[in-house]
Amino acid sequence: MNKNLLALPLLAALATACHSSTTSTAGADGKPDLLHAALDTTVAPGNDFFSYANGTWIKNHPIPASENSSGIGIEVQKEVYARLREISVEAAKANAAAGSNQQKIGDFWAVGIDSVKADKLGATPLKPELDRIAALKTAADVQAEIARLIPLGVDALIGPNVQQDAKNSDKMALYLWQSGLGLPNRDYYFNTDTRTKNIRRAYLRHVANTFKLLGQDSATANAHAARVMALETTLAKSSRKLEALRDPYANYHKMSLAQLDKLTPGLDWKTWFGQLGQQRLDSVIVGQPEFYQTVGTLLKTTPLADWQAYLSWQLTHEYAPTLSRDFDQENFRFYGTVLHGATSQRPRWKRVLDMQERALGDALGQLFVKEYFKPEAKARYDTLVKNVVSSFADHIKNVDWMSAPTKVVALDKLHKITPKVGYPTKWKNYASLTIDRSSLTANVMRAHQWRYKYYEIDKLGKPVDRTEWNMTPQTYNAYYNPSNNEIVLPAAAFAVPTLLDADADDALVYGYAGASTIGHELTHGFDDEGSQFDAKGNLHEWWSKDDRKRFNQRVAVIVRQFNGYTLLDSLHINGKATAGENIADLGGIVIGLDAFKKTKQYKEGQKINGLTPVQRYFLGYALGWQMHFRDESLASQLLTDVHSPAQYRVNGPMADVPAFYEAFGVKPGQKLYIPDSARVKIW
Repeated sequence: MNKNLLALPLLAALATACHSSTTSTAGADGKPDLLHAALDTTVAPGNDFFSYANGTWIKNHPIPASENSSGIGIEVQKEVYARLREISVEAAKANAAAGSNQQKIGDFWAVGIDSVKADKLGATPLKPELDRIAALKTAADVQAEIARLIPLGVDALIGPNVQQDAKNSDKMALYLWQSGLGLPNRDYYFNTDTRTKNIRRAYLRHVANTFKLLGQDSATANAHAARVMALETTLAKSSRKLEALRDPYANYHKMSLAQLDKLTPGLDWKTWFGQLGQQRLDSVIVGQPEFYQTVGTLLKTTPLADWQAYLSWQLTHEYAPTLSRDFDQENFRFYGTVLHGATSQRPRWKRVLDMQERALGDALGQLFVKEYFKPEAKARYDTLVKNVVSSFADHIKNVDWMSAPTKVVALDKLHKITPKVGYPTKWKNYASLTIDRSSLTANVMRAHQWRYKYYEIDKLGKPVDRTEWNMTPQTYNAYYNPSNNEIVLPAAAFAVPTLLDADADDALVYGYAGASTIGHELTHGFDDEGSQFDAKGNLHEWWSKDDRKRFNQRVAVIVRQFNGYTLLDSLHINGKATAGENIADLGGIVIGLDAFKKTKQYKEGQKINGLTPVQRYFLGYALGWQMHFRDESLASQLLTDVHSPAQYRVNGPMADVPAFYEAFGVKPGQKLYIPDSARVKIW
């Protein structure tokens, strides 16, 4: 899963569509044609299919000052925001029963939107926690305070997380993952290019400015910022790179508490876990042992003043968006402008909706799907999933690099993938979560504590709930979960602005939905990482050695291909880190295409606005990546994201698809042309 762009949208299956100012040409039947309207015919498809497919739309949709990108996801999110805002405003006006979901939605919204109250409170909501940090006296106190801050959502040194055991998916296990950095990942602390060095300097100023807002004089604030930077840099040295985190075996080290104590001499983990509420422990899975060796050393050797500075910073950093305007704007200045290039902040009401979504997502989701996702829409996409699964089964049967015995197991895994479409069958219960109008900060704190208890305490030692969703229906995203062997496709992922479902031809649907999301997520079960999990969701090698060797040879080709793409001044896509997503993009395209070939539209072969059905299929796929980014955001994505930038999620896989060459007459000498012998062929 990735909270940025795991797999972008499917189609407009919402009951209604909000029509924005986007223009669209119409076909002979008078229905709008978004695909034709977006074309930039001054670009040859064989040179840059992304720009050919989306160029006119991108020219007509500059990036808003408050955003780091402009794209179809932003347009869909506008509609989602409008609906959630209406729900929230009505809830705030209602005299709802105390403890009801409506009361909680309404109170969260009312106090969140009250900027005057937030400015009056300043940093006061954090004072009790800041006072506790200031009162620390011993290393044991530091550990106890970390245990207090983690349930509050603070990224305080260690990263405990309860999830399914990768090698025993029927059991929930406690994982320890590398954590504790204020910059996006370890590379920001060490890369020597000018852009990253400037970000480091800006980060140091940002941390110091935050301390000044807490009332410290300039000299003290600068000294504390230096302490934070030094401690985080030490943590970063022991943190693994993005690509290294994708190896499930290399990041799985199961050990007893005694073994964990031995890994970090001098630390009493049993006591620490007890303070974290994790009493029912007989073992733990450590992702990166070298990181925790550093944690152990730091807790014994780092001066108390460093910990006080670090924990005060991490706490304030987490809650800055909930505090007064000065904290909020300082936080935005660095994380919004320096890191991602936005020049003005998004409206407060949108930011409050984002916080409310994290706090009460399922409560909002129940109302959202009731109003905007009708049964007939769900039925359509349930059917589409079945059609794409059937196509994938045919591909598995016909590939020439996989042996017959492995194909049998692969087909078994495919048919055991659980599709979850639209919304969950049961909703989370927020009865124990108190939401009131005291302060936005207090509500967010209690919501973090509720989530921590729900996910990190109550699930440990309990049976795995395979019906649960890790996204809400109004989330514009999708995911494949290897431990559950499932694909999850939220309702909001089916939305495309300005287009009603009835007006979308099958070519668009199969390219946009069948390829970019359904086929993409299914293929994740068989990419370089997902393929290491079996049909039951266990980390287990079910391929023959020769099959794995042949597969890895093909993966190496796609890694080299994407390593060769250069963006901005001299930045490269990380082919190894993005391999899984690139495999899934390519797989989704070829699988979705064969599913589309069974439709009436394909068989009849009639053109719409001069475009053949197959051309419209490929354009439908490109529509899913109709977006462009600020340079700052793109640079950040290249360092932190396992997904390739949007342009290369289109041009990259298309260069490997023979049907694309045929559909658009791609010839040698054009930029996307790759000789057939050098193209990636997996599914």
